[in-house]
Formats: sequence, structure tokens, C-alpha cells
Amino acid sequence: MGNKRSGGGLSSAQQAAKFLGVSVLAGAVLAGLALPAVGALGLAAKGTVEGFDEIPANLKTPPLSERTTILDAKGGEIAKVYSRDRTIVELKDISPYMRKAIVAIEDARFYEHGAVDLKGVLRALNKNAQEGGVSQGASTLTQQYVKNVFVEEAGNDAERVAEAQKQSIGRKIKELKYAIQVEKELGKKRILQNYLNITFFGQQAYGIEAASQRYFSKHAKDLKLEEAALLAGLVQSPSRYDPVNNAEVAKARRDTVLQRMAEVKDITHAQADAAKKKPLGLKVSSPKNGCITAVDGAGFFCDYVREVFLNDPVFGKTREARSQRWDRGGMTIRTTLDPQAQKSVQSSIKTHVYEDDPVATAVTLVQPGTGKVVAMGQSRPYGFGPNDLTINLSADKAMGGSNYGFQVGSTFKPITAAAALEQSKKPYQRYSSPYKMDYPSPVSTCNGTWSNSEGATVENEDVSEKGPYGMQEALAKSINTYFVQMISDIGVCPVSEMAEKMGVKRADGEKLNQVPAITLGTDGFSPLTMANAYATFANRGVYCTPVFIESITGPGGKDLEVPKSSCTRAMSQKTADTMNTLLRGVVEDGTGKKAGLDNRPSAGKTGTTDERKAAWFVGYTPNLAGAVWVGGSGSKGVKMENIRIGGILHDKVYGGDTPGPIWKDAMNGALVGKTVEQFVTVPIKDPSDRKRDRDNNGDKPGRDNGGNNGGQDKPWPDVTIPPDLIGGGDGWSGGSRGGNGNGGNGNNNGGWNFP
Repeated sequence: MGNKRSGGGLSSAQQAAKFLGVSVLAGAVLAGLALPAVGALGLAAKGTVEGFDEIPANLKTPPLSERTTILDAKGGEIAKVYSRDRTIVELKDISPYMRKAIVAIEDARFYEHGAVDLKGVLRALNKNAQEGGVSQGASTLTQQYVKNVFVEEAGNDAERVAEAQKQSIGRKIKELKYAIQVEKELGKKRILQNYLNITFFGQQAYGIEAASQRYFSKHAKDLKLEEAALLAGLVQSPSRYDPVNNAEVAKARRDTVLQRMAEVKDITHAQADAAKKKPLGLKVSSPKNGCITAVDGAGFFCDYVREVFLNDPVFGKTREARSQRWDRGGMTIRTTLDPQAQKSVQSSIKTHVYEDDPVATAVTLVQPGTGKVVAMGQSRPYGFGPNDLTINLSADKAMGGSNYGFQVGSTFKPITAAAALEQSKKPYQRYSSPYKMDYPSPVSTCNGTWSNSEGATVENEDVSEKGPYGMQEALAKSINTYFVQMISDIGVCPVSEMAEKMGVKRADGEKLNQVPAITLGTDGFSPLTMANAYATFANRGVYCTPVFIESITGPGGKDLEVPKSSCTRAMSQKTADTMNTLLRGVVEDGTGKKAGLDNRPSAGKTGTTDERKAAWFVGYTPNLAGAVWVGGSGSKGVKMENIRIGGILHDKVYGGDTPGPIWKDAMNGALVGKTVEQFVTVPIKDPSDRKRDRDNNGDKPGRDNGGNNGGQDKPWPDVTIPPDLIGGGDGWSGGSRGGNGNGGNGNNNGGWNFP
């Protein structure tokens, strides 16, 4: 046997023997014969090749992976995502030049031979033997198509892809048999169409439509002669002939294709010569794959859509099945994203927090009553740059968010208040609420009791904040000791149960801590969770699970099932209306005053955590709820004192002074053109307060000014005033705060001792 060439590889004699073996195999295949023994061909190792008749008769062609387009609720494109950038087109939508060019350069006798071209095998054998290497292949377009099917079936599994492309006679035999089947079942036109849709053209482009868009920014049906020749030349080696990076080599390859087209009389030599003189004429469109290309800062919303698909059983029984379905693509996903709301959120974020600030912000808006998430954004862009993140700060860990979420501070207090109301506490419930106190002990929990064995204490923000307080004032001023006394009174379990009913679950997936401190927001939650929880108040006590997807149209126009929002009552309508009344006071006269909206009613609650490592505002109108978090995006957090955020220096960051204005601007823009809806509110005042107002005013109850005509008959026949709440005087003929009418002069003669 001859020696190897100096450059390595097989000698001419060795190549001849190899191709002779292939031709013998091909002849056997065409004769429809079994191959009982392969040892004669040096293939005795078990499993290297199956007997020809043992190869399955049907080629299982997997659906070709395509790009998926994600749309907003109005039909605007958010992003395209794909495992392989491909758009399947019919043969009639491919330029005739392209059809001719690919056949001319890859398989000129395509329309003359069957699955195997024996003349091609012999020609390749002769040429390769002469040149001492493999300069010409013998695979037909049909065989190439079958090989590409194997590669497509392997997906992103590198080992399976390598196996599908392995240069072995075992694979070749398999390829030959399936090629015969394909020729019989599909015919030449369909094979050519499938080939042009499956083939890789480099630059992340699979299929001729994606390649045409990538290199020339046009549809495949519009390709000119010289453009088609360039693309046809790429198939043999997309990286080597890449026109973007190797223009000269690519042009030479293009001209080779043009020459071949002239030789087989697809075009004239004059046409070929004219086309060769033209420049490459590239108009490259950069690959736009994935949520990183999303518009208006919607990358994290886009990523959440993907997480929904990968996690929801409606899309497949296992995560692996769902992942494969996602990678196949070919879907059009219409989402719940409102482009107006998203633009408003992103604009507010950019105004108030810069992407290179030491802290970040995340904002989520939800539609009450439907669970539709209409906007989601954050100050750190979606990506891999210095200030970028791929962690969704609005989401739970399981959905691509941070490991633990963020402590929510006083924004948890309304959940405690709602639980207390459901436990028959009154909205005017008072507690002594000192500035500082020990945690009461013991306190009942879902697991038994909690005891303050370590002597833990709790205090209010300011030393001036001393009770007693009622619920409305305690919420407006965010009095810590009030809510610790409240949860200690009703127990931890009703609070954690209310949280669960409102969809409030820890971002790390763990159960809520059964300790009184949860009322102060010590557990970690996500902005999405908090926005959707407060939407329950706006929806008058009915909680709806969040949804991101409106509809999905799959390949062939088939509608796919999508997750639906599930709505359940979390609290009575009366409790919700009471909470709406209480929380309106927070934005009207309390810590959230800077968040009050323009020309429409709103309600909400501020929150600031220990060491000011997180600040929140969560609020809502009857038709939109939103949560804003500001803080350090890392695990250690950032102490927000003497800090510059959005160009403004803050001595101390509060929920009302940074998250509040972000929320206000985001909501104002999102609600432009939307109906102004009103809350259903309820009277909050304690009967004893009514009595005191009567005493104070001497005219009509509930007014601040003193009356002139003295007291009237008791105006509330349905109200019983506890005797222990009535101070000096008869309670109806005088007042404690300046009622100077005939009923009395109001100098500390009536009323009660609470401030």
C-alpha cells in the first residue's frame, strides 16, 4: 500500500479503496439487498453499522426549529427568540436563482438520479484519487438533507450532533437507506424545499429565508443572481466562505458557483461574467436573538415569558419536554404587556434611578381583576455589560429572580391589618403603641407559640411616635409597635394565611417565618408578588394569579393552550373596602403623600427596611396596581444613607421619597386615557369619635369647626357608645375641642382621654 502524503491523510490508493467501498455499498443499497456481513469492509466491531434491513424503514423527521416572535398586547414586537434562527418558506417563495444555484453547485444531476448518484460517486472517486485527497464529495442533495435531519434531531446536544456528522460508513449506510425513502415519499421539489429550509448558512442563520435576511436584509424570493450564488456557496463551509469576515474568499466562491451555473446551462456565460463583476453587495442585519433585543426595557418581561413556558405543565409534562418545545420555536406569543404602561415605567425609571447608581430599582404593574402583568422594568438593563443584569429583580428565584427577594418593610402591614379585620377587629382598633417595647410573648402561630426568649425589642421610626393609635393613623404614620401589638393580639397564623390567600409567598420558595416580626416585612418578596397582592385590595378582596401570556399560535397557525388566571376571594368585600379607605389616607396625609396621583384616587403603603437597605412603595388605583423597590441588587445590599440616586443626594432614603415618585410617574403615564374609577370606601370613625365630634362642634357631628346652635338630639340612634369611653359631662351637650354653642363651651368637659 502506498505511503501517506507529506501533508498527512490517506494516500491515493487508500482513498480509492475507501470510495470503492462506498460505491459497492451504494450498489447494494440500490439493489435492495441485505448486508449480512460487514467484516469484509473492515466494520466488524459490534454496533458500528446495522444490517441494512434492520434499519427502521421510516425517517422520523423532527419539526424544524424556528424563531419565535413575542408580541405585546397591541401586537407590537417585543423580541424574537430562537435556538436556531429559521423561518420556513415554501419553494415558490424562494428565488428561482437560488434554487438553480444550490443544485448547480451541490448536486448538478439532482433531477436525473435517485437517492444515490453512482456517476457522482465514480467521478468523486476518480478526482480524489488523482489529487491524493478528498476534494469532491459524492453525497446527493437528498443525502445531505437526511444528514441535516439527523443534526436537527440532535438539537443542542454536542455529542449527538458530532455523532450525526461522524464520517463513518455505518452512518453512510443509514443515510443511504433513508435517502431512498425520502426520494419515494417526497419527490424532488419537496426535497429541495426542505433542504433549503434546514441547511445552515453561517452567521446563526438556518434556512434560506433567515440567510437572505441576515446577509442582504431581504426575503429569499427577492434574491438576485449574484446574491443567490453567494448564499449557495456558503453551504459547503459557512465559516470558511463567510462574506462578513472573509470577503475575498467569499467572492471567489461565489464566482465558482456562477461559473458552475453557466456550465450546466442554468444561465449564460455572459450572465455569469456580468454577475462576477458585481461587488458582494452585503446589507447585513445583525442577529437579533433573545430578550436582550427587547424594546422599551422589556427584556425582563420577555425573559419571564420564557420562564412561564419552561415551568408551566400546560406546555409539557416535564421541563425537558417544555424546553424542547421552546427550542423548536415557530410560535407567535401575544403577551399581556401594555406598551403604553411599559414606556411609562421605563421613562420613570430612567428619570429617577441611573443604571450606574449604587442601587437599582424594579417596577411591576398589574391589572386588578385579571392578573395581567402589563409592565415590568428595572434600572439595570438586561444584558451582560458592566451595569447590566440577567437577574430579574421583579421575580421570584424560581422564575429567574434573586435568590431571596427583598425585605418589604412596612408594605406588609396592610396584610396584617386585613387579617385583623377578618378576625373581627374594628378599623378603629387602638393599641398603646409606645415608641419602644419588647415583643409580646408568647404569641400563637400556625405551629404552636412563639416566645421572646431573647428579649427582642421593636421601636418606631421617631421618638415622637407614641400612642395610643387607631388603625388609620397607624397605617398613615407606619407605626411599628402598633402592628406588632396587633399581630401579637390576633396571632401569626391568621396573618400568614391572609398572605397566602393574597399570593404573598417568599421569593426563595420557603414558607413564611412564624414570628411576629413578619408584620414588619422581614421576609423577602418580589415586586411582582407585592404588586399582585395589593391588586387584591383594588379588586375588592379577590386575588387573581398573575399571567403574562394572552395567546400562542404555533406552527401551521394552530392555537396552543395557555395558562389562565385563577381568581379566588381572599377577604370579604367589606374588609377590602375598609383597607382601600385606610390606605387612601397613606397617600393623602401619610408617609406616601409624594406618591399621590394626578386627578384620580389612589391608595398604597410605603416601606423601608432595617439599615435602609430596601425602600418600597406599593400602591394602586381601582384599575391598576404597582410595586416599586429600590435597593442594592447584590446579596449584601446597600445602606441608603448619604447616597446619590438619580443625581439627587439623599440624607436618608424613605419609601415615600424615592420609590413613591417613581411609582407616581410610572402610574400617571400608564393611566393616561384610562377611565378614572373611584374606590368604594367605608366610614372608619369609632362611635366614640362621632360622639366627641358632636361634643366638639355643638352643631353637626364630624366637622372640625365649632357649631353655633348647641347640641341637637342624639343623631345616631343605631350607635351605642360604651360608657367607659365617655368622659365628663353628658357627652351630647358639650365638646372637648371648642364646641361653643348653646350645648356647652367645650372646655374639657366631654370626650375621652385618647388623643
